[in-house]
Amino acid sequence: MSSSVTILDRLNVLDRRWIFLAMALAVAAPILLGIGSDESPSPPTKRLFDRLEELPEGSRILMAIDFDPNSAAELSPMALAFTRHCCLRRHKIYFVTTWGTGVPLLDATIKTVVQSEFGRGDRPYQYGIDYVNLGFVAGDAVAISQLTSDIRKARSQDMQGTSLDSLPVMNDVVSLQDMQLLITPSAGFPGAKEWVQYAGTPYKIPLAAGCTGVQSTQLFPYYPDQLVGLVTGIRGANEYESMLASKYPVPYAEMSKRPASLRGGPQRWAHRLMISLIVLGNAIHFANRYRRSSHS
Repeated sequence: MSSSVTILDRLNVLDRRWIFLAMALAVAAPILLGIGSDESPSPPTKRLFDRLEELPEGSRILMAIDFDPNSAAELSPMALAFTRHCCLRRHKIYFVTTWGTGVPLLDATIKTVVQSEFGRGDRPYQYGIDYVNLGFVAGDAVAISQLTSDIRKARSQDMQGTSLDSLPVMNDVVSLQDMQLLITPSAGFPGAKEWVQYAGTPYKIPLAAGCTGVQSTQLFPYYPDQLVGLVTGIRGANEYESMLASKYPVPYAEMSKRPASLRGGPQRWAHRLMISLIVLGNAIHFANRYRRSSHS
């Protein structure tokens, strides 16, 4: 009894700096040790994954990178995962952005995945045949509308200044209505909402989106009718990476290929510590009440 009282007394006067230290360790240790986390897929995330799996090889996918560096922490892992999945399924990818600040992120996605990971080997992805970089299309929602009616009116050349008519990947492609799926990791305006309003819904083009956590409440009303899939925040990106790792363990089970999963590790351990501290704090509170009532 005396030992339990002593422990209770010590906890009552515990210096809060020990709690700060425990939180620092819970966050730092997974980062330093490369400990990630797997997430079970939610239905909106799984629907997009399944749609890309079901499409036949060579299907045309528009990848609209509509975000800037401010949202890259949440959306870049999604863009990488979506692009990897498209390449693994050997789909043709049409990259575009309606954000001027999205051009570097679009280029980074292509360089990291298409060129570095799939640009070599027995069946390398070849520019102009398997993918094209349409770059920045100005005009916000008007740009989306133009792309949907006639791509060449919105953009007659690719980012390298090459005429779209000279690229085999553009053969028989007039507008976004020739795409089998539109995917947009987006952070605001123009973004997923405008793609729904000006492309997906009026022309019945299958559309999926990735979004930041705070934007999700604006997009969930569109799921599952206007959006065939919706990936939300860093957790959604982690879910998608986890499915890729399960379906294609080599090499996507490696944490170096899973930035969202790596960020989920510190988050998971920090949450576990917080829950443990809440439970401990309540236990101390009720123990103190019991001790006061037994002494009165």
